[in-house]
Amino acid sequence: MKTITTDRVIIVGAGLGALYAALKLAPHPVVMISPEVLGEGASSAWAQGGVAAAMDADDSPENHAHDTMNAGAGTVDPKVADLVTREALDYILDLTTMGTPFDRTDDSRYVLSREAAHSFARVVRVKGDQAGDRIMAALIEQVRETPSVQVLEGTMALDLDVQGGRATGVAIQDASEERSAPVMLRGPAILLAGGGSGGLYALTTNPPRIRGQVIGMAARAGALIADAEFVQFHPTAMDVGEDPAPLATEALRGEGAILVNKHGTRFMQAIHPDAELAPRDVVARAIFAEVKAGNRPMLDTREVLGEAIKTQFQSVAAYCARNGIDPAIDPIPVAPAAHYHMGGIATNTNGRASINGLWVCGEASSTGLHGANRLASNGLLEALVYARICAEGIGQTLPTQKQAPLVELTFEEGGIPPVPEAVKKLRETMTQLVGMVRDRRGLIRALQIIALLEEANGDSPSFLNMCATATLIAAGALVRKESRGAHDRSDFPEPVVGPGKRSEMYLSDALAIRAQACEELT
Repeated sequence: MKTITTDRVIIVGAGLGALYAALKLAPHPVVMISPEVLGEGASSAWAQGGVAAAMDADDSPENHAHDTMNAGAGTVDPKVADLVTREALDYILDLTTMGTPFDRTDDSRYVLSREAAHSFARVVRVKGDQAGDRIMAALIEQVRETPSVQVLEGTMALDLDVQGGRATGVAIQDASEERSAPVMLRGPAILLAGGGSGGLYALTTNPPRIRGQVIGMAARAGALIADAEFVQFHPTAMDVGEDPAPLATEALRGEGAILVNKHGTRFMQAIHPDAELAPRDVVARAIFAEVKAGNRPMLDTREVLGEAIKTQFQSVAAYCARNGIDPAIDPIPVAPAAHYHMGGIATNTNGRASINGLWVCGEASSTGLHGANRLASNGLLEALVYARICAEGIGQTLPTQKQAPLVELTFEEGGIPPVPEAVKKLRETMTQLVGMVRDRRGLIRALQIIALLEEANGDSPSFLNMCATATLIAAGALVRKESRGAHDRSDFPEPVVGPGKRSEMYLSDALAIRAQACEELT
């Protein structure tokens, strides 16, 4: 394999965490690995709700941390919740300085929206449902103007190289067709900020490329993975047959939108005191039950917003329009969809993974903030906080050198892309057997299918990364014999008595569980 050595910090990913870290590392030179043109295909740009921060006069970081821990169903790390929520306001102000046009009142105060499981309105947003897109646009503009940042657009990461227990390089290839021979790019430090795993499921709100590859890549290199079984399903993905599914932002329910079924019956009031603003896992399961019963659940915005939805929530209105729905007249059909992976590469409070020389931020990480069920709009906040933490930690390991030549990259022919039929089968398996409601029989069967798919398609590193993450999710779900947060076991419907525990697992552990599952096939 051809090798290129650079003095630039290597950042895998091009979402919010990657961009923010690159800016905070300046003037240290960095090179970003971006499968798409900046701003395209990143989960951060698709985030509708906004960034959570205690900014109301009656609110406090302590309240925000309390809500975070309540939503997380007993497995949130209190120290991490305190760390992230205490600094939230600073990040809103920093993003504002960088040009993010947050919604403001006539007297210049930030417009605050309430979302599920928040005790206060504390989500700052942009044009109702365009926070992720506009924050990304502001950061991309800053990155384009920062001379220390090089972006390799159209490249994707395949493998981590670890020597002597230290991450020393990343194998990359041309992302356009995933057919080029890989090139090993070596650098002084590596930051993984390449998104989560929602696209491993057939029904997802994530961009098409976000299929657990970064988590799987780190797992295959020997990194410790935490909380893999906790996958959050957004309650109100639009059920219109699109892949990925458009998202009807939680802010709509914050404005008073209600959930009804095809009979016009509002069903959340009988399930939770907070009704439509119950924690996401509660709402998602209620909607899932309506889907299974054939009751066609829908989000009704007509009374609270009417025509105003078309100006206040322009993204949702556009999704509706292209699917022939007028939300001022008709309710929006919804279904739960894989949305956010609370699990990922285990990091300490400094953003370091278990492998030396490797840092992780954003959805690919598992910091302990989200527990078993992420509090709405904490995802972008966590990415920002840990991007800066990682940048500061990496900066302390670097020499004083502030310049490095650009990475000159050419790819030769070669490489084996994932087989579309195998990816389709993997996604269907995850939705059907490792989805909203799980049981031992289904998880055993899922592990068997993943093993067979991996055996038949093991020449594709990208597909191996997907299978590694899928294996970790299914194995973690099999081992956790309880229902907690987003993890619902129909054969173990109650949580284990006592404090909740986070899970930790190496890929080798998950493969041993998978091998045992395969023995049941014979």
